[in-house]
Amino acid sequence: MHVTVNEVMTREVVSVHHATPFKDIAETLIEHGVSAVPVIDDAGHVLGVVSEADLLCKEEFQELYYQEGYKPPLRARLRHRLSPEGAGMRDKAAGETAAELMTAPAVTIAATASVVRAARTMDEHGVKRLVVTGDGGILRGIVSRRDLLRIFVRSDADIVRTIREDVLERALWVETLGIRVEADHGVVTLSGWMDRRSDARIAARMAGRVDGVVGVIDKLNWKRDDRVWGV
Repeated sequence: MHVTVNEVMTREVVSVHHATPFKDIAETLIEHGVSAVPVIDDAGHVLGVVSEADLLCKEEFQELYYQEGYKPPLRARLRHRLSPEGAGMRDKAAGETAAELMTAPAVTIAATASVVRAARTMDEHGVKRLVVTGDGGILRGIVSRRDLLRIFVRSDADIVRTIREDVLERALWVETLGIRVEADHGVVTLSGWMDRRSDARIAARMAGRVDGVVGVIDKLNWKRDDRVWGV
């Protein structure tokens, strides 16, 4: 029932080799209008991500330590010199290739993962896009927040088909002749009759979890109330 990352991701991905020089990385970002690119090895395995921020470390450190007459505050100098984060920035400032400049490991998602898992991973790591990998960590694509929104522009007909076939027929094994499934701009209405009250409740809940469903209006009736009283 869930749409996978493979179905919504961008497949034509701009990437750089781990040996790509600083200047070529910068030109790649500018030419393609992107803020970051995956770094891969000879076999296409994802090693990390190099971003505008990674490249700008060099400029920042030039300003901090080499600009004539400039002396940053003591707190700033200590942060850059003593903190683990500052040490990493110093290394990137001295870096000349993608392998030396990149942030690793990259935040990745499997192509077979659901878009729900992708959204949660983005939220957990505070990123707007994920590198998509296949078997063995091979680069497959990029999935962004905008890509994830595609699930909400599924046609109403596709949503109705999914609920009828995947929820009612395959998951619940119920006869669908007496059940009406309608969708209007992602809002699903279930009506008609089911044998058991418990199945009707499950059907409504499962329909609400189908990708692209905005809401569910439950008008289902049942022939037998099989709930446990007092629960």
